[in-house]
Amino acid sequence: MPDPWTTLRAEMPVTANWAYFDHAAVAPLSRPAVDALREWADDVANNGDVNWPRWRKQVEDVRRLAAELLNADATEIALVRNTTEGITLVAEGLRWQPGDNVVVPAAEFPSNLYPWLNLRDRGVEIRLVESNDWRAEQLDPNRIADAVDDRTRIVAVSWVGYQTGWRNDLDELAGIAHDKGALLFVDAIQGLGVFPLDVRKTPVDFLAADGHKWLLGPEGAGVLYIRRERLDDLRPLGVGWNSVKHAGDFSRTELDLKDSAGRYEGGSYGMGNIAALGASLELLRRIPGISENPWDVTRLAERLIDLTNRLCERLEGIGADVLSCRDEGRASGIVSFRMPGRDSKSIQQGCRAKGVVVNCRGGAVRLSPHAYTDEGDIERLLAALGS
Repeated sequence: MPDPWTTLRAEMPVTANWAYFDHAAVAPLSRPAVDALREWADDVANNGDVNWPRWRKQVEDVRRLAAELLNADATEIALVRNTTEGITLVAEGLRWQPGDNVVVPAAEFPSNLYPWLNLRDRGVEIRLVESNDWRAEQLDPNRIADAVDDRTRIVAVSWVGYQTGWRNDLDELAGIAHDKGALLFVDAIQGLGVFPLDVRKTPVDFLAADGHKWLLGPEGAGVLYIRRERLDDLRPLGVGWNSVKHAGDFSRTELDLKDSAGRYEGGSYGMGNIAALGASLELLRRIPGISENPWDVTRLAERLIDLTNRLCERLEGIGADVLSCRDEGRASGIVSFRMPGRDSKSIQQGCRAKGVVVNCRGGAVRLSPHAYTDEGDIERLLAALGS
């Protein structure tokens, strides 16, 4: 059997040009995703809407793939443009009463802050929970528990923090929220696809994630998960011709909403982007020796933790101050570090000049490899840092 990581690497054209350590920002497209985008564009250019039913069917195929990844039902998945859209549909859809509150970590990425802060003019209190030390994302669940009371409607957290990669225990946070009658929303963009999450075992209520990071898809296509029993907890927003059971029958105008998360897909789909996302999902699902039915990304997670552990060891060997927690269950695909006496932005620029793509967040250099990253990429990174 071929080495699975070499097989995956062969499907990533970026490797011919760059040592790429920036999947936590925007991932390079996989070859299958590129092919899917080109095929869709060529088809529409040459045939207009003649083959529209084929692409519409592919939307449902992608929905099923996303549901498989989470062990959800396809009716619980809406295909959205981005994480922000998913968060906003939940934040604006809940039926708020003055005096209700939201509990959210203060160190969240803005996409998981602004939609909640925007509720203040509706009488909703936003309770920002500070982290337990200067490494801003290391969230103490006890602080979340202390902030939750009987007026808390929802706890909103990232699965994996975007700065240093702190990974939250979603089972624990779901328990904290549900014990007080609150719901749990998860921004899963920094973990979905490379860490396992079974929503039948981990009872998150809502989840949103873009496909353009760890899923190796394009910008403009993502997923929103709404637990079946929570569907009617939200007031439907963005309602359009595609929100109803009789979508496509324009002679009927009664508002008969779909009994699924598809009610949030009000208008036309970004079919090219969705097709490309589906192609990358299929690529990750079919890595030789890795994924079987049902979809299990455990080995992807193990590979990513092994890579980032090696990165930390090598970085510490050249005097770097690694900021990311590497404890079991907390480590992720993100490694942040500082080099004493050196400016992180200058390091980022110097690496780019050497063909190595890294990023900066919170004043630190942020690395985010993927499972196809190899030892040669790591050596190029270390050489660039040394220069």
